[in-house]
Amino acid sequence: MALSWIRLYSLLFIIFVLSACSAEDKNEVEYDLIIHNGLVYDGSGEAPKIMDVAVEDDKIVFIGDLDSDAKAAQALDANGLNVAPGFINVLSWATESLLIDGRSQGDIRQGVTLEVFGEGTSMGPVNAAMKEEMLRRQGDLKFDIPWSSFGGYMEHLESKGISTNVASFVGATSVRTYVLGFEDRAPDAEELAKMQQLVRTAMEEGALGVGSSLIYAPAFYADTAELITLMKAASEYGGSYISHMRSEGNQIETAINELITIAREASAPAQIYHLKMAGEANWGKLDTVIGMIEGAQAEGLKVTANMYTYTAGATGLDAMMPPWVQEGGFEAWSERLRDADIRARVAQEIKTASDDWENLYLAAGSADRVLLTGFKNADLKPLTGKTLQEIADMRGKDPVETAMDLVVEDGSRVGTAYFMMSEENVQRQIKLPWISFGSDAGSYTISEPFTLSNTHPRAYGNFARVIGKYVRDEKVIPMEEAIRKLTSLPADQLGIKNRGILKEGYFADIVIFDPDKVRDHATFDDPHQYSTGMIHVLVNGEQVLRDGEHTGAFPGRFVKGPGWKFAE
Repeated sequence: MALSWIRLYSLLFIIFVLSACSAEDKNEVEYDLIIHNGLVYDGSGEAPKIMDVAVEDDKIVFIGDLDSDAKAAQALDANGLNVAPGFINVLSWATESLLIDGRSQGDIRQGVTLEVFGEGTSMGPVNAAMKEEMLRRQGDLKFDIPWSSFGGYMEHLESKGISTNVASFVGATSVRTYVLGFEDRAPDAEELAKMQQLVRTAMEEGALGVGSSLIYAPAFYADTAELITLMKAASEYGGSYISHMRSEGNQIETAINELITIAREASAPAQIYHLKMAGEANWGKLDTVIGMIEGAQAEGLKVTANMYTYTAGATGLDAMMPPWVQEGGFEAWSERLRDADIRARVAQEIKTASDDWENLYLAAGSADRVLLTGFKNADLKPLTGKTLQEIADMRGKDPVETAMDLVVEDGSRVGTAYFMMSEENVQRQIKLPWISFGSDAGSYTISEPFTLSNTHPRAYGNFARVIGKYVRDEKVIPMEEAIRKLTSLPADQLGIKNRGILKEGYFADIVIFDPDKVRDHATFDDPHQYSTGMIHVLVNGEQVLRDGEHTGAFPGRFVKGPGWKFAE
């Protein structure tokens, strides 16, 4: 019996010594960086705690309480500040802006550490004809195109140097254009097989899935069966479907049914890009839309959505013209708009409500709710920031005729913002537990060539607006829920591993911000204004923002999707 007690005491002593050594080791280890005393929102949606976060190389290696004498090459005092995972921009159009300036200042200064591309078009695959078209339509941003494949572009971007991580869907429009050009017809069996193979190749190169943008030509020409076929190829690799649906207004119910059908038939998750009820006549459809999406979820389908936090969308004048006139690409479209008979038909169709195509001119309600934001032609740049009605009045012409003239004169679709949503719906959508956020914009630096044209203020303010306006000022959702919807939710929706949560072993994409000072400043009149309140931002363990200023670091990586053949 005595011997048993001796053994017991010996065992307890050993456990005590090991525990003491472990506690001592925790503080004896020299980390690369320690974030001290921050209010940590880990991204799970749980209540925050004051904790320390330690980083080694590109990973989080400790979260909890460290002694004040814990050693690190660098220490950041986060007392009074919030610490969270880096934000994920589910819909980024920084595909071109990052080629010009990899710092991604507009997004980094809002806490974005991962940009996700692929709304309908992707920067690869591209053939010779597509490269020629891309070069032809370049406006203020000029760049070479040394890549041809989906993965080739992403690797080019990474090797060039970027401050944010990047990921992308392969564009259904890009795949269609590669095989069919801008023709308005269905692919034959051989062509469809080629399109499927392009999807498979992109998935193996790291695509997240297939993205579509169905209100625009030539994407509009694809039927549901074609999209299902492409998605079946992606779903072989665990890819998902994400879509700017065929309608966000008059036919939104039909469009959602199409998305749900694609998800069901392809056995894949599906997400709606920038969910909205476009046009005042459709504002009351939100309850129906929510019911449809949550009904699909109850069926077991992974159907979700993302949004931006504004009541105006931004695209081009092509979104107010019928798809048939745009068949064949821009040159064919522009040439048709020079024909008097065709112009008369186009004008009549623009002014006439129809369920056959999405007409953002009618969704906006009037020409004074259509704002021109970007011109390619230097002679037209003075018109930037004016409404279509103002320009029509200046020229003494009908607004619809003016829109057609501007497309021809500018040699582009002309950057355009349409005011067509309600603030009440924006706030209701923000509360939905399955909604994440995307800017639907590039990420710019406040200097030329970016300032040669205006942009939607969401490029500089979408994420800061979530925290500053909708959490702090208007209390639409609590901070922990906002952080979840900016981090772990999109990571889970898109199948992105080891990011979106502050957790030991996860990549050190971390933001530190002052919750009282986070604010968006960009407006439609003056959009080129950075948001404020982000103090420090780390990407893969490297500090990109320090005391609110960019460090010039380029630690961003190509975050690969589930089909990557060399995935970790």
